[in-house]
Amino acid sequence: MNKIYEYSTFIYENSHMQRCTIWAQSAGCGKVMVNMRILNANEVTKNVKEMCIEANHFLAPDMIEALGKAKENEESALGKQILGQLEENLCIAGKDMIPICQDTGMAVFFVEVGQDLHIEGNLTDAINEGVRQGYVDGFLRKSVVNDPIERVNTKDNTPAVIHYDIVPGDKLTITIAPKGFGSENMSRVFMLKPADGIEGVKNAILTAVKDAGPNACPPMVVGVGVGGTFEKCALLAKKALTRKAGSHSDIPYVKELEEEMLERINKTGIGPGGLGGTQPALAVNILTYPTHIAGLPVGINICCHVNRHVTREL
Repeated sequence: MNKIYEYSTFIYENSHMQRCTIWAQSAGCGKVMVNMRILNANEVTKNVKEMCIEANHFLAPDMIEALGKAKENEESALGKQILGQLEENLCIAGKDMIPICQDTGMAVFFVEVGQDLHIEGNLTDAINEGVRQGYVDGFLRKSVVNDPIERVNTKDNTPAVIHYDIVPGDKLTITIAPKGFGSENMSRVFMLKPADGIEGVKNAILTAVKDAGPNACPPMVVGVGVGGTFEKCALLAKKALTRKAGSHSDIPYVKELEEEMLERINKTGIGPGGLGGTQPALAVNILTYPTHIAGLPVGINICCHVNRHVTREL
Protein backbone atom coordinates (compact mmCIF):
# COMPACT_ATOMS: atom_id res chain seq x y z
CA MET A 1 0.00 0.00 0.00
CA ASN A 2 1.57 3.30 -1.09
CA LYS A 3 1.46 6.19 1.37
CA ILE A 4 1.93 9.86 0.64
CA TYR A 5 3.08 12.03 3.54
CA GLU A 6 2.41 15.75 3.43
CA TYR A 7 4.03 17.83 6.19
CA SER A 8 2.14 20.88 7.37
CA THR A 9 2.00 23.34 10.28
CA PHE A 10 5.30 23.04 12.14
CA ILE A 11 5.12 24.33 15.68
CA TYR A 12 8.58 24.98 17.12
CA GLU A 13 8.71 24.30 20.86
CA ASN A 14 12.42 25.06 21.35
CA SER A 15 15.76 24.74 19.58
CA HIS A 16 15.87 20.94 19.57
CA MET A 17 12.23 19.84 19.54
CA GLN A 18 9.36 20.50 17.24
CA ARG A 19 5.94 19.06 16.66
CA CYS A 20 4.41 18.59 13.26
CA THR A 21 1.11 17.45 11.82
CA ILE A 22 1.45 14.69 9.27
CA TRP A 23 -1.35 13.90 6.85
CA ALA A 24 -1.08 10.26 5.86
CA GLN A 25 -2.98 9.28 2.74
CA SER A 26 -3.21 5.69 1.61
CA ALA A 27 -5.20 4.06 -1.15
CA GLY A 28 -8.77 3.47 -0.05
CA CYS A 29 -8.14 4.79 3.46
CA GLY A 30 -8.58 8.53 3.09
CA LYS A 31 -6.56 11.03 5.12
CA VAL A 32 -5.46 10.47 8.71
CA MET A 33 -3.92 13.22 10.81
CA VAL A 34 -0.94 12.11 12.92
CA ASN A 35 0.79 14.36 15.45
CA MET A 36 4.48 13.57 15.55
CA ARG A 37 7.09 15.09 17.84
CA ILE A 38 10.56 15.71 16.46
CA LEU A 39 13.71 15.42 18.58
CA ASN A 40 17.12 16.40 17.27
CA ALA A 41 19.82 13.77 17.70
CA ASN A 42 22.20 16.40 19.09
CA GLU A 43 20.01 16.67 22.18
CA VAL A 44 20.35 12.91 22.68
CA THR A 45 24.14 13.18 22.48
CA LYS A 46 24.21 16.02 25.01
CA ASN A 47 22.11 14.08 27.53
CA VAL A 48 23.99 10.81 27.07
CA LYS A 49 27.29 12.61 27.70
CA GLU A 50 25.93 14.04 30.95
CA MET A 51 24.46 10.67 31.98
CA CYS A 52 27.81 8.89 31.48
CA ILE A 53 29.51 11.34 33.81
CA GLU A 54 26.68 11.36 36.35
CA ALA A 55 26.36 7.57 36.57
CA ASN A 56 30.09 7.12 37.14
CA HIS A 57 30.46 9.77 39.84
CA PHE A 58 27.23 9.59 41.87
CA LEU A 59 25.52 6.52 43.25
CA ALA A 60 21.79 6.28 42.45
CA PRO A 61 19.52 7.23 45.41
CA ASP A 62 18.09 3.71 45.73
CA MET A 63 21.59 2.26 46.03
CA ILE A 64 22.60 4.81 48.67
CA GLU A 65 19.55 3.80 50.71
CA ALA A 66 20.23 0.08 50.22
CA LEU A 67 23.85 0.47 51.30
CA GLY A 68 22.80 2.38 54.41
CA LYS A 69 20.32 -0.36 55.37
CA ALA A 70 22.99 -3.03 54.84
CA LYS A 71 25.35 -1.19 57.19
CA GLU A 72 22.63 -1.06 59.86
CA ASN A 73 21.82 -4.76 59.48
CA GLU A 74 25.38 -6.11 59.18
CA GLU A 75 26.25 -8.27 62.18
CA SER A 76 29.97 -8.63 61.51
CA ALA A 77 32.25 -5.87 62.85
CA LEU A 78 34.53 -6.24 59.83
CA GLY A 79 31.59 -6.26 57.45
CA LYS A 80 30.20 -3.09 59.05
CA GLN A 81 33.63 -1.46 58.72
CA ILE A 82 33.83 -2.36 55.02
CA LEU A 83 30.37 -0.91 54.36
CA GLY A 84 31.40 2.25 56.17
CA GLN A 85 34.48 2.53 53.95
CA LEU A 86 32.31 2.14 50.87
CA GLU A 87 30.08 5.00 52.06
CA GLU A 88 33.18 7.15 52.65
CA ASN A 89 34.39 6.32 49.15
CA LEU A 90 31.07 7.51 47.72
CA CYS A 91 31.33 10.83 49.55
CA ILE A 92 34.87 11.41 48.28
CA ALA A 93 33.89 10.47 44.72
CA GLY A 94 31.00 12.94 44.65
CA LYS A 95 32.91 15.76 46.33
CA ASP A 96 36.12 15.48 44.28
CA MET A 97 34.50 14.24 41.04
CA ILE A 98 36.39 10.97 41.06
CA PRO A 99 34.69 7.85 39.63
CA ILE A 100 33.04 5.70 42.31
CA CYS A 101 34.84 2.70 40.77
CA GLN A 102 37.98 2.61 38.66
CA ASP A 103 36.18 0.28 36.24
CA THR A 104 33.82 2.77 34.62
CA GLY A 105 32.29 -0.09 32.69
CA MET A 106 30.98 -0.80 29.24
CA ALA A 107 28.09 1.57 28.52
CA VAL A 108 24.82 -0.39 28.39
CA PHE A 109 21.60 1.37 27.40
CA PHE A 110 17.91 0.55 27.55
CA VAL A 111 16.12 2.94 25.21
CA GLU A 112 12.34 3.29 24.90
CA VAL A 113 11.35 5.08 21.71
CA GLY A 114 7.82 6.45 21.47
CA GLN A 115 6.14 5.42 18.23
CA ASP A 116 5.00 9.03 17.69
CA LEU A 117 8.53 10.40 17.99
CA HIS A 118 10.81 11.15 15.05
CA ILE A 119 14.55 11.40 15.71
CA GLU A 120 16.16 13.96 13.43
CA GLY A 121 19.46 12.18 12.81
CA ASN A 122 20.78 8.69 13.59
CA LEU A 123 19.82 7.62 17.12
CA THR A 124 22.50 4.94 17.53
CA ASP A 125 25.22 7.28 16.30
CA ALA A 126 23.94 9.99 18.65
CA ILE A 127 24.13 7.65 21.66
CA ASN A 128 27.63 6.49 20.77
CA GLU A 129 28.79 10.08 20.27
CA GLY A 130 27.42 10.88 23.74
CA VAL A 131 29.39 7.98 25.17
CA ARG A 132 32.55 9.14 23.37
CA GLN A 133 32.20 12.67 24.70
CA GLY A 134 31.24 11.53 28.19
CA TYR A 135 34.15 9.15 28.62
CA VAL A 136 36.76 11.37 26.95
CA ASP A 137 35.72 14.76 28.37
CA GLY A 138 34.78 13.20 31.72
CA PHE A 139 38.22 11.52 32.03
CA LEU A 140 36.61 8.11 32.56
CA ARG A 141 38.53 4.91 31.96
CA LYS A 142 38.21 3.59 28.43
CA SER A 143 37.63 -0.16 28.71
CA VAL A 144 36.30 -1.21 25.30
CA VAL A 145 38.39 -3.10 22.73
CA ASN A 146 37.51 -3.20 19.04
CA ASP A 147 37.58 -6.99 18.70
CA PRO A 148 37.28 -9.75 21.31
CA ILE A 149 40.45 -11.47 20.03
CA GLU A 150 42.61 -8.68 18.55
CA ARG A 151 41.80 -6.44 21.55
CA VAL A 152 42.84 -2.98 20.39
CA ASN A 153 41.37 -0.30 22.67
CA THR A 154 38.90 2.02 20.92
CA LYS A 155 40.14 4.83 23.23
CA ASP A 156 36.68 6.36 23.76
CA ASN A 157 34.69 3.47 25.32
CA THR A 158 32.55 3.02 22.22
CA PRO A 159 30.61 1.24 20.93
CA ALA A 160 27.88 1.06 23.55
CA VAL A 161 25.53 -1.90 23.96
CA ILE A 162 22.05 -0.58 23.15
CA HIS A 163 18.70 -2.29 23.63
CA TYR A 164 15.71 -0.62 21.94
CA ASP A 165 12.01 -0.89 22.70
CA ILE A 166 9.20 0.75 20.71
CA VAL A 167 6.50 2.04 23.07
CA PRO A 168 3.36 4.21 22.83
CA GLY A 169 3.72 7.99 23.03
CA ASP A 170 6.18 10.58 21.76
CA LYS A 171 8.91 10.46 24.40
CA LEU A 172 12.42 9.04 24.40
CA THR A 173 13.39 7.36 27.67
CA ILE A 174 17.06 6.51 28.08
CA THR A 175 18.52 4.40 30.88
CA ILE A 176 22.28 4.01 31.09
CA ALA A 177 23.76 1.20 33.18
CA PRO A 178 27.59 1.20 32.90
CA LYS A 179 28.66 -2.38 33.67
CA GLY A 180 32.04 -3.24 35.14
CA PHE A 181 33.38 -6.67 34.30
CA GLY A 182 34.44 -7.85 37.73
CA SER A 183 30.82 -8.68 38.39
CA GLU A 184 29.83 -9.15 34.74
CA ASN A 185 32.24 -12.07 34.45
CA MET A 186 30.45 -13.80 37.32
CA SER A 187 27.10 -13.91 35.51
CA ARG A 188 25.51 -17.14 34.30
CA VAL A 189 22.80 -18.60 32.08
CA PHE A 190 21.17 -21.91 33.01
CA MET A 191 19.01 -23.79 30.51
CA LEU A 192 16.86 -25.71 32.97
CA LYS A 193 14.20 -28.30 32.24
CA PRO A 194 10.56 -27.43 33.04
CA ALA A 195 10.58 -30.23 35.62
CA ASP A 196 13.29 -28.37 37.56
CA GLY A 197 10.60 -25.84 38.50
CA ILE A 198 11.03 -23.07 41.03
CA GLU A 199 13.48 -25.12 43.11
CA GLY A 200 15.72 -25.34 40.07
CA VAL A 201 15.55 -21.56 39.71
CA LYS A 202 16.51 -21.13 43.37
CA ASN A 203 19.45 -23.50 43.03
CA ALA A 204 20.65 -21.71 39.88
CA ILE A 205 20.65 -18.33 41.67
CA LEU A 206 22.49 -19.69 44.70
CA THR A 207 25.00 -21.54 42.52
CA ALA A 208 25.84 -18.39 40.58
CA VAL A 209 26.21 -16.29 43.74
CA LYS A 210 28.32 -18.86 45.59
CA ASP A 211 30.57 -19.38 42.57
CA ALA A 212 31.01 -15.61 42.31
CA GLY A 213 31.92 -15.22 45.98
CA PRO A 214 34.24 -12.23 46.51
CA ASN A 215 34.92 -11.80 42.77
CA ALA A 216 31.66 -9.89 42.22
CA CYS A 217 32.73 -7.16 44.71
CA PRO A 218 29.96 -7.70 47.26
CA PRO A 219 27.67 -6.35 48.54
CA MET A 220 26.00 -7.15 45.25
CA VAL A 221 22.71 -6.71 43.47
CA VAL A 222 21.50 -9.88 41.78
CA GLY A 223 19.47 -9.47 38.60
CA VAL A 224 17.54 -12.55 37.51
CA GLY A 225 15.65 -13.25 34.30
CA VAL A 226 13.38 -16.29 34.08
CA GLY A 227 11.73 -17.41 30.84
CA GLY A 228 11.93 -16.41 27.22
CA THR A 229 14.86 -17.92 25.34
CA PHE A 230 18.63 -18.22 25.84
CA GLU A 231 19.26 -14.55 25.03
CA LYS A 232 15.99 -13.18 26.47
CA CYS A 233 16.58 -14.43 30.01
CA ALA A 234 20.04 -12.80 30.00
CA LEU A 235 18.56 -9.51 28.80
CA LEU A 236 15.87 -9.68 31.49
CA ALA A 237 18.54 -10.26 34.14
CA LYS A 238 20.48 -7.21 32.93
CA LYS A 239 17.37 -5.05 32.86
CA ALA A 240 16.36 -6.26 36.33
CA LEU A 241 19.46 -4.55 37.72
CA THR A 242 18.05 -1.16 36.69
CA ARG A 243 14.92 -1.64 38.80
CA LYS A 244 14.93 0.28 42.07
CA ALA A 245 16.64 -1.65 44.86
CA GLY A 246 14.10 -2.46 47.55
CA SER A 247 11.18 -2.60 45.11
CA HIS A 248 9.50 -5.89 44.30
CA SER A 249 7.72 -7.64 41.46
CA ASP A 250 3.96 -7.21 41.16
CA ILE A 251 3.65 -10.98 40.74
CA PRO A 252 3.11 -12.48 44.22
CA TYR A 253 5.23 -15.63 43.80
CA VAL A 254 8.06 -13.63 42.23
CA LYS A 255 8.02 -11.14 45.12
CA GLU A 256 8.24 -14.04 47.56
CA LEU A 257 11.09 -15.53 45.55
CA GLU A 258 13.01 -12.23 45.62
CA GLU A 259 12.64 -11.97 49.40
CA GLU A 260 13.56 -15.62 49.98
CA MET A 261 16.64 -15.50 47.77
CA LEU A 262 17.93 -12.28 49.37
CA GLU A 263 17.61 -13.92 52.78
CA ARG A 264 19.32 -17.12 51.65
CA ILE A 265 22.16 -15.27 49.90
CA ASN A 266 22.75 -13.21 53.03
CA LYS A 267 23.13 -16.45 54.99
CA THR A 268 25.94 -17.76 52.78
CA GLY A 269 28.58 -16.04 54.92
CA ILE A 270 30.21 -14.32 51.92
CA GLY A 271 29.72 -10.92 53.52
CA PRO A 272 30.77 -7.45 52.32
CA GLY A 273 34.01 -7.57 50.34
CA GLY A 274 33.82 -11.37 50.48
CA LEU A 275 35.41 -11.23 53.95
CA GLY A 276 32.51 -12.71 55.89
CA GLY A 277 29.35 -11.24 57.30
CA THR A 278 25.60 -11.13 56.86
CA GLN A 279 25.07 -8.59 54.05
CA PRO A 280 26.71 -9.80 50.81
CA ALA A 281 23.61 -8.80 48.79
CA LEU A 282 21.62 -5.57 48.74
CA ALA A 283 18.77 -6.77 46.53
CA VAL A 284 17.52 -9.58 44.33
CA ASN A 285 15.48 -8.29 41.37
CA ILE A 286 13.64 -10.82 39.21
CA LEU A 287 11.88 -10.35 35.86
CA THR A 288 9.91 -13.08 34.10
CA TYR A 289 8.73 -13.69 30.54
CA PRO A 290 6.65 -16.36 28.76
CA THR A 291 8.70 -19.30 27.51
CA HIS A 292 8.54 -22.50 25.44
CA ILE A 293 6.84 -25.64 26.76
CA ALA A 294 10.19 -27.49 26.64
CA GLY A 295 12.36 -24.97 28.48
CA LEU A 296 13.05 -22.96 31.63
CA PRO A 297 15.87 -20.51 30.87
CA VAL A 298 17.36 -18.63 33.83
CA GLY A 299 19.84 -15.77 33.54
CA ILE A 300 21.71 -14.34 36.52
CA ASN A 301 23.46 -11.00 36.04
CA ILE A 302 25.36 -9.93 39.14
CA CYS A 303 26.43 -6.34 39.83
CA CYS A 304 28.63 -4.91 42.55
CA HIS A 305 27.34 -2.39 45.10
CA VAL A 306 27.65 0.61 42.76
CA ASN A 307 25.03 -0.85 40.36
CA ARG A 308 25.13 2.34 38.28
CA HIS A 309 21.96 3.48 36.56
CA VAL A 310 20.56 6.82 35.44
CA THR A 311 17.31 7.42 33.55
CA ARG A 312 16.21 10.51 31.61
CA GLU A 313 13.12 11.22 29.57
CA LEU A 314 13.47 13.51 26.56
